[in-house]
Amino acid sequence: MTELNKLTISDARDALRKGDLSAIELTEGCIKAVEGADALNAYSTTSFDAARQQAEAADQRLKAGDAPDLCGIPLGIKDLFCTRGVASQAASNILRGFRPEYESTITSQLWDQGAVMLGKLNMDEFAMGSSNETSAYGPVVSPWRRQGSDVPLTPGGSSGGSAAAVAADLCLAATGTDTGGSIRQPAAFTGIVGLKPTYGRCSRWGIIAFASSLDQAGPMTKTVRDAAIMLRAMCGHDPKDSTSADIPVPDFEAALTGDIRGKKIGLPREYRLEGMPDEIEKLWAEGAEMLRDAGAEIIDVSLPHTKYALPAYYVIAPAEASSNLARYDGVRYGHRARLDAGDGITEMYEKTRAEGFGAEVKRRVMIGTYVLSAGFYDAYYNRARKVRALIKKDFDDVFATGVDAILTPATPSAAFGLGEMADQDPVKMYLNDVFTVTVNLAGLPGISVPTGLNHEGLPLGLQLIGRPWEEADLLNSAYSLERAAGFVSKPGKWW
Repeated sequence: MTELNKLTISDARDALRKGDLSAIELTEGCIKAVEGADALNAYSTTSFDAARQQAEAADQRLKAGDAPDLCGIPLGIKDLFCTRGVASQAASNILRGFRPEYESTITSQLWDQGAVMLGKLNMDEFAMGSSNETSAYGPVVSPWRRQGSDVPLTPGGSSGGSAAAVAADLCLAATGTDTGGSIRQPAAFTGIVGLKPTYGRCSRWGIIAFASSLDQAGPMTKTVRDAAIMLRAMCGHDPKDSTSADIPVPDFEAALTGDIRGKKIGLPREYRLEGMPDEIEKLWAEGAEMLRDAGAEIIDVSLPHTKYALPAYYVIAPAEASSNLARYDGVRYGHRARLDAGDGITEMYEKTRAEGFGAEVKRRVMIGTYVLSAGFYDAYYNRARKVRALIKKDFDDVFATGVDAILTPATPSAAFGLGEMADQDPVKMYLNDVFTVTVNLAGLPGISVPTGLNHEGLPLGLQLIGRPWEEADLLNSAYSLERAAGFVSKPGKWW
């Protein structure tokens, strides 16, 4: 077998169990790929020695017949997940040098399954960004290029390192987190599958927090089947997380029949935005037709409060970020500023946070502090919470009519060039989340599936939104869409 790093999880799992390859061989294939891809800047830290040890242990389990689905599968881990003894700094200078003495619940579950960690993946600082340009490690470069152009493109954000690594075959799959679209948007930009589960389906314990009522971890993979396999390993009740749901975890892979006859798929009229590119509109219509051809009933639905989603999100998320990031003060861990004679604790806080946080994090902390302040709490934060409840009710009302899933575009455009939005109004960058934030505000599962290329040869994705806790049904609809679209394009290797 050659180019083992290009295998899917399901293919690698089957080959490992048959003895056609070993976990060590698979891991070495991925390590070689990572070592040759510095130009992408996808990995912030590598852990190759530990990966080889994990692979050897996985081979022993395989020989003994004790081989869970992810046994021997090399993964990349977003830098937001705390990993014991490995740098975990959320791509922020304020956490430079932080090596946790504990393991996040999700990564613990992956290692218990026998998965192999190749290293930590680059991301936007504290998951705040849509282009992976706010990282203390520098931007991630997408493995994709526009036809006839060498302009470096964004892989999306905040899980840009995860998206680029999976698309470039630098790992078989990766973990991501999604607060307003940070799994689904980069997945769409790089031609991979990105799944954001129902809020509470995966434990948040040990994941560095951005906005606690919105953050949710999920898999970023090459196929829908791989997403189903990896999601099962990531799910489960965690008593250490008060928001973790104590409900059974189904066999998501077993649900992938591809049979969606009789399913009702809704198309929300509010997602037909003014100025939407024709090729996004066309892709959406083609996706609906694919599902109709597979036996689904396509119906128009209304989500009337969608237009308020972005403003509500960019009040709630910064407010929670302001609260969560207050702990980074230079006292307990992470960066501490050098003080001048006569400086007191106030100056230490001010200098530490000024030096440690990047511009986008400072912007969001300031917004969040403002909307939580006396005199503005009711005018902004409480009002945004009420709008959030209305957005959730919109989805509840649609699903109550018998709709099984909702089909929308994943992004308002294909990937843009690095730096192209750097000097523009930040709100223009925030608009990248226009199709995804509603899912987080309502706590629903959503998945981005690659379904086509734009006129410049760049990937475009469609999003399916499912009922709460029904990821199995959502994955099956996504599997049907994936099969109908037949997307097999890969970036041409230039790095």
